[in-house]
This record gives sequence, C-alpha cells and structure tokens, in this order.
Amino acid sequence: MSTLRLILLEVFRRFLWKPLLLAIMVAGLAATLLACSDDAEPVLLATEGDYRPFNFINDDGEIDGLERELGDELCRRAGLECEWALNDWESMIPDLVAGEFDAIMAGMSITDKRDMTIDFTEPYYPPTPSVYLALSGAGDDAVEGKLGAYANTIYSDYFTERGIAYVEFNDEDDRLAALLNGDIDAMLVDHAYATDRLSEYEGRLTVVGPSVLLDRGIGIGVRNDNELLAKLNSALASMKADGSLNELIRKWVGEDASTF
Repeated sequence: MSTLRLILLEVFRRFLWKPLLLAIMVAGLAATLLACSDDAEPVLLATEGDYRPFNFINDDGEIDGLERELGDELCRRAGLECEWALNDWESMIPDLVAGEFDAIMAGMSITDKRDMTIDFTEPYYPPTPSVYLALSGAGDDAVEGKLGAYANTIYSDYFTERGIAYVEFNDEDDRLAALLNGDIDAMLVDHAYATDRLSEYEGRLTVVGPSVLLDRGIGIGVRNDNELLAKLNSALASMKADGSLNELIRKWVGEDASTF
C-alpha cells in the first residue's frame, strides 16, 4: 500500500469518521421518533360524565372516575393517542356507529341487544347483580311501588320486557333527586353506583328487595369489525394479569367491589 494511501486512511480514522457516525446516529434517532409518532393511533373515547364512580366531572371541570383512569392506562399500553369527549347517553350507540367517536366508555353494560349493533371488549367490570335503592326505612315492598328508570338502559329494558310500570328519566341526577324527594319509591341500579350513592347519602338510602343480574359485565363499545377491539382487549388482558385492573376497581368502588 502506498504511503499516500496510508496517510489518507489515518486522516479518515482520526477525524472524518466521527461526524459521519454522528450523522448516522441522528438519522437513526429521527427515524425511530418518526416511527413512534406514526404508531400512536388517535382514538376518541366518549363518556357521559354523570355516572359515579365510573365517570363524572370533577371540581376542575375535567372528566374523572374509574373509566377515565382505566381508559388512559389502556391507551398507554395499547400505544394509542387517546382523547375524551362528552356525549349524551341516549345517542351513544347511534353516534358511535355514525363515526362521531371511536369508542364508548360510559358504564355501558354488555347485553345481547346492544351486541347486535356494536362490538364490546371483554368486560373491565365483572357481571354483578343490580340492586334496588330506596329511602332509609323503606321495606322490600318498595319494589312494588313507583319505580324510576334511566331511559335506554338495561333497567328500562328490564321493566319494559316484564310489563312493569316505571317513571322514565333522561337524567341520572333527576332520577336520584326524585328518589330522595319521595317522588318514586325505588330505582334499580348497578352495584357500583349503589355503593357510591350509599356512601354519599349515608343514612338516607338503603338497599331493598331482590338483586337482579342483567348483563355480562361492563365493557368498551366499538364499531363492528374494528381493529381497535383487539388492541383494547390485549391491554385489558395485561391489566387483569398483573392485578392493576382489580386495584383500580377497589380504588373507585371499594374493597368489597366485584373483581376479576
């Protein structure tokens, strides 16, 4: 090898390779960041904001509750870039089908009727018997009196299918106020909601009558044949496996809550 060639190789080794290596590293890092950015799929989650402890608006005006904390963690694990939106309960499923948002996370029970229109993830809250709430001092005969049901729910469907008369409400707060004011005698609600109301109105409310199992648990609703379903199910499975889902349920519902 000629002396000139040896000198040129030595110059490259000592001085030129470092900037070249730096350029390669920067290019690689940029490609990685771009890939990560592209992989973050934007997803809009819809909730109602009026169903403690699953979802509600906190004192800062933000969506809060079990579903907010759970949804954010599921999105993190699934590599999704999620945002939240409020939507009216009665139009949840039609608006999902119309593409107004990507998923429903609003304390929605998994039922055969709803399964005909949309798909559900595996439940993130297990099937739990619903109970009747009544004013303290009321007996089990309260369930034979004037009943209140939130429109377009498993409870209104349950009463309708059995020919049981009920007063329909389009706002959950209105239904609760009617019970507290004595305008209705009892209302059928899920166990988690009952636990939260019994704590909030300690001494004023009680559980009466029989419990009723109406659903297959609570899940996330998505449009049919949507690839989002598999991603959310995978993230849910990981939270069930490591126990973090049960921890969230106990945090928001209480130590006696139903868990997986």
